[in-house]
Amino acid sequence: MTAVVEVENVTRVFAAARSSVTALDDVSLSVAPGEFVSLIGPSGCGKSTLLRLIADLDEPTSGTVSVFGKTARRARLDQDYGIAFQQAGLLPWRTVAANIGLPLELHKVPASARKSRVAELLALVGLEEFAGHYPDQLSGGMQQRVAIARALAEKPRLLLMDEPFGALDEMTRERMQTELVRLCAETGAAVVFVTHSIPEAVFLSDRVVVMTPRPGRVTRVIEVRLGPASDRGERLRESADFYATVTAVREALHGDGASLPVGVETR
Repeated sequence: MTAVVEVENVTRVFAAARSSVTALDDVSLSVAPGEFVSLIGPSGCGKSTLLRLIADLDEPTSGTVSVFGKTARRARLDQDYGIAFQQAGLLPWRTVAANIGLPLELHKVPASARKSRVAELLALVGLEEFAGHYPDQLSGGMQQRVAIARALAEKPRLLLMDEPFGALDEMTRERMQTELVRLCAETGAAVVFVTHSIPEAVFLSDRVVVMTPRPGRVTRVIEVRLGPASDRGERLRESADFYATVTAVREALHGDGASLPVGVETR
């Protein structure tokens, strides 16, 4: 089975006037179809840099990045993935429906097909009643739902997400996490997700990739065995297995792998 994302021995060095900064050092990572992988680590460890390399918003100094077996650039030109960032980035003069339909409009999808797809996405994210509203009439969580719907407009098999819930309050953030799990289960999209939140990474992911402080390296990959996405509801956050996995990620971040909880697997 062809990996959705394949990162092999990637290093990224940023040159400066007097010195250089190594953001990533010999990073390798593979993401399977339909898999949800979170990147977590301290600020400045290169999580967002790695995501930008996958999205062809930057280029590695050495090593290779492929998406669906193509170069990152070819995948970007072919529009093989959707992207969502911390800020929703909605156009304030366009309605919710018009924001969601923007990618389809840019690619000259016929009006009738565009209308049908937008209606489908509005239902998927639970915003049917807000189709005619403008972004400034929505809460932060609703704006992010619009941004995710827009990212899903062209039915991508991959979503790249850089802390999309970072600016939300805790209650809204948890609701959006549950919503994202549902959306990914329904669409079958693979996800590469950057976060600073350990509970968020555990709740969402099939695997959590733990990175070191700069220069960023993959120090441990923790398998999250909390059942299928369809079973990941609010009660999961109170389960013993959830707390055990959160502890495992926290200990990996602090460099203490000697006392990983029983039942937590790493590689």
